[in-house]
Order: sequence, then structure tokens, then C-alpha cells
Amino acid sequence: MQIQATYYLHDLQFNFEANTSRGSLGKTHRIYLVKVFLKDEESYFGLGEAAPLKGLSIDFREDIEEMIGFFCGKAEQLEDPLDVLEDPLINLFPSVKFAFETALNDLFNGGIRSPFFTKNSDFTPIPINGLVWMGDKKVMLERIEEKINAGFKCIKIKVGAINFKEECQLLEHIRNVFSKEQLIIRLDANGSFTQDDVFSKLEKLSRYDIHSIEQPVLPGQWDLMNKVCSSNIIPVALDEELIGYSKEESRTILLKTIKPQYVILKPTLLGGYRETSEWVDLCKKLDIGWWLTSALESNVGLNAIYQMACRLGVTTYQGLGTGMLYENNFSSPLKILKDQIQYDFSESWRLPMLNN
Repeated sequence: MQIQATYYLHDLQFNFEANTSRGSLGKTHRIYLVKVFLKDEESYFGLGEAAPLKGLSIDFREDIEEMIGFFCGKAEQLEDPLDVLEDPLINLFPSVKFAFETALNDLFNGGIRSPFFTKNSDFTPIPINGLVWMGDKKVMLERIEEKINAGFKCIKIKVGAINFKEECQLLEHIRNVFSKEQLIIRLDANGSFTQDDVFSKLEKLSRYDIHSIEQPVLPGQWDLMNKVCSSNIIPVALDEELIGYSKEESRTILLKTIKPQYVILKPTLLGGYRETSEWVDLCKKLDIGWWLTSALESNVGLNAIYQMACRLGVTTYQGLGTGMLYENNFSSPLKILKDQIQYDFSESWRLPMLNN
């Protein structure tokens, strides 16, 4: 089957200054939409998204646009365009691999933005956590209250950028109003704690009945992370630690060495559905909890991850609420009602750049 492939640039505009403990992401997040269609028949097409993150994705590099063009050309030459996913080089560009996997599956499923499902009945509401971004104490408190008032029963708070004492005060304020039975609190430290302070900070945070904390220390410190996990002060979820491991043997060594309670699976950082599902199988084998999280994609990438969650039969709170962060996201059937993301079939996709 011969296809044609192309791509489009789009700069997503944040509603606010997006800060993490690694620094500011600025006001703009550049993404690349990969479009594939049958040769000489562009009436329907498949669409995928590559959205590498500054300071995090291994393929956030100057030549990424050049490589997307390279893989477009290669997919056009292959008898089976899905074989482009078998090119060892594409493993160095996980967000690009995710984009091509999504686009090709979408095309073969009819070009209706359904890369992983073909039946309406497969689209089920998925519970999600409410994401609270970093800011000063006043701003964070306002954002936390907004999420709770919107109906979220699980919130994820990014910590590590403001004064630690103020972060504890925020958590104390929440727990004075909501018990752990009423509200689940997840934290994301983005590796902001150090060997010198991680245990003392976790002890202080544990007073607030924290469900889990993502990546308390920077990745690559396996011995330290193992000690943090085995201390069980607060259950630990690996996030950035998973980036760059594409083989089962290395993944197994990583998880058996660190022994985390949870892992966070971000298809944009891992390389798509197939790679993510392999991580899921390994976690089940090792009795490690997991959930999916988007990585600031537009609604195109978020839609693919939502469908992955449906396909994997998730039941816990997923991190799929990032589509609301942008001023110029693409209109889509994805809707968030209270603390669930779902598909509204009365709505349609609007992608002006593709004339669709």
C-alpha cells in the first residue's frame, strides 16, 4: 500500500506561564502534526502528533523537523508503511514514533481520528486527576480550589518551585477541609529534591496523607531512588526515570533495581501505544501500579492517549486533563465533565490548517 505523508507545525499557546521545578516552559509549545493519506486520494487521512517537551524529551532537538520529514519520505517508500515503526533510528525520536503510529492507525481505521478504536461503544468515560500548576502560594491556592469546585476528587500538585514551607501550608489547608477519603492528593516533584533533603521532606509531606509522589529526585540515581521507594514514607511513582529505555531487558533491570510502587506512562516520551503497552505488561508482571499521563499534547495527541486508556481498561485516575491548558487547542469531541474525560459524538473535529 502506497501512502503520502506530510507534516504541519503548530505553536500551542499556554493560558499562563507554564513553570516546573526544571524551569519555565514559556508561553508556547511547538508541536508537529503528521498527516498520512493514500496516494492520489486525500479524501480521508490519518493524523498523529509529535510534541517533544523542552528539557524532558530526548527528541527535543534542532533536527527533529528534519527527521520528521525523513520518516515521511521513508513511510512513502515502504510497501507496508507501518514498517517505518521498525526502523531503529525512530526509537531515538519517541514523540515522532508516537505520531506515525497514531497517524497510520488512524488512516487504516478510516481516517476519523480513531487510531485505536473503530466502534463508538469502545469510548468510555475515564476518571482523571485535576492538574494544579506551580505558581506563588496565592495562585496555587486559587487553582486548587478551582479544581475541587469543578468536581475533581483527585488532584495532582506540582511542587518544588516555591518555598517548601508554603507548599506544606497549602497541603495543610486542603487537609483541614478534605480528608483522604474525600480527596486524593498526588504530588509531582519533577526531581526537585536532593539526597540531602529528600527523606526529611517526604516525612513532612507524609503528614498530609499523600497518595504518591512522582520523581522525587532526578533520574539516574538508582541507589538513592531505591532507598526512597523502600522507605515507603510516601509511595513513589517513576516518571522521567523511564525515558530512553526501549528494550525489555533494560526496563526490567530498572524496575527490579528501584522497586517503585507506581510508574507514570507518557506515550509521547515512551514512543507510543506499543511501547506503553509493553511497560504495562511488565508492571503487571512485577506487581507495580501504573497510570497514563499526557505530556502537554494538543487534543490530537490527547485523543490518542485517551483511546489507549480505553483500550487498556483503566479504572484508576489518569492524567489526561492537559487539553484545557491552551488558548488555541483544536476543537474536538473530547470533553471533561467534572473529573472524567469522555467523547461527545455530537461534536466534530475542527483542524483549520488541514482544511478539515
